[in-house]
Amino acid sequence: MESLLRSTLLGWLRADPALGGRLNSVTEEAPSRTAPPWLGIVASASADWSTKDRRGREIRVALELHCRGDDPAAATALTEAIEARIEALPRTQPGLEIANTTFLRSRAEQRPANLRAVLLEYRFRVLAA
Repeated sequence: MESLLRSTLLGWLRADPALGGRLNSVTEEAPSRTAPPWLGIVASASADWSTKDRRGREIRVALELHCRGDDPAAATALTEAIEARIEALPRTQPGLEIANTTFLRSRAEQRPANLRAVLLEYRFRVLAA
């Protein structure tokens, strides 16, 4: 279920026209030759969240936005658009049903060469369809 949720989430983010015009790439991992801004899944983990009659998983996903700028507020609008899109992910998906989506935490970091990284972590509780 973890891999299915990851691919579903990436497809949902890629399909957003507002993000598509602002991100150079939305990928499973760090792209090898893409200029910022880009968004990638950097990690995920899952644990059992089954019920008596359905398989389920609690899946934590960490996404990282890479962009340029030395101003801490530089990525704010883009981060907010990403968060809104994640939280609007429809509950019913092929192969799974999302019981809930919860924002866990974020972290922003200034890196060398005027790069900025914003980490977003979410928890998804899903049941097999």
